[in-house]
Amino acid sequence: MKSNQFLILSTIFLGAGLVGFSSCRSVKSITITGSRTEMTAKWDSMSNEKAMALFAPYKAKVDSIMDPVIGTSAMDMTARRPESLLSNLIADVLRNSATPYTGHPADIAIINMGGLRNSLSAGDITYRNIYEILPFENALCILSLRGKDVKELMKDLIKGGGEGLSNVYMTVNKEMDIIDLKIGAEPVNDEQLYEIATVDYLAEGNDRMTTFKRAEKRLCVEKATIRDIFMEYVKSEAAQGRSLTSKMEGRITILEN
Repeated sequence: MKSNQFLILSTIFLGAGLVGFSSCRSVKSITITGSRTEMTAKWDSMSNEKAMALFAPYKAKVDSIMDPVIGTSAMDMTARRPESLLSNLIADVLRNSATPYTGHPADIAIINMGGLRNSLSAGDITYRNIYEILPFENALCILSLRGKDVKELMKDLIKGGGEGLSNVYMTVNKEMDIIDLKIGAEPVNDEQLYEIATVDYLAEGNDRMTTFKRAEKRLCVEKATIRDIFMEYVKSEAAQGRSLTSKMEGRITILEN
């Protein structure tokens, strides 16, 4: 920040404080103007050598932690609406992660697309890759909803174009109305209680998921972040000599006509 900008800001804060103590002091109106500087790759060629030298030891330490290979992917995977390879995979992992807490996989899993911040490329997978895909401290939550509320939840979900789903298959028309909905191979039973694995962010009702507030049972495991869950899955697959794969299954089908 330039010195004159700092002086102006200091004046504002000090002036605001003084007004609170004396109603006799006059208050002047100050207008601050500025501009935006777009941060693009062009700045990579304009690095400051002194700054780079200062940060070099810290960068080396971070790289030594983040760059070890922990698994491999057999394909490129992206996360996008209404359905994608990466969101399908992570939703499946999330559904199975309920097993240690309930004794079985959840009936459904939902992961928000906004929580998946990068793609996964074919080849080696590092800790860094996992952190880039799942940068948030979102924890596993297992909630129980009646079938009639599950239907409402799916309506909430499709309003935004879709989210990552596991063991759910829905067909919607071009107006985004649900015309067919199944859990596994079965139609939804309005009175049946279904277990849904998701993240605490959605369980709180964010991203239009207000129906989650009707949950009859709720278990959130703060120590079980989706990032750590997915990381352990990658390691487990590698230990068994397997690369990550995924497939499109028509979990969300949007009819054009």
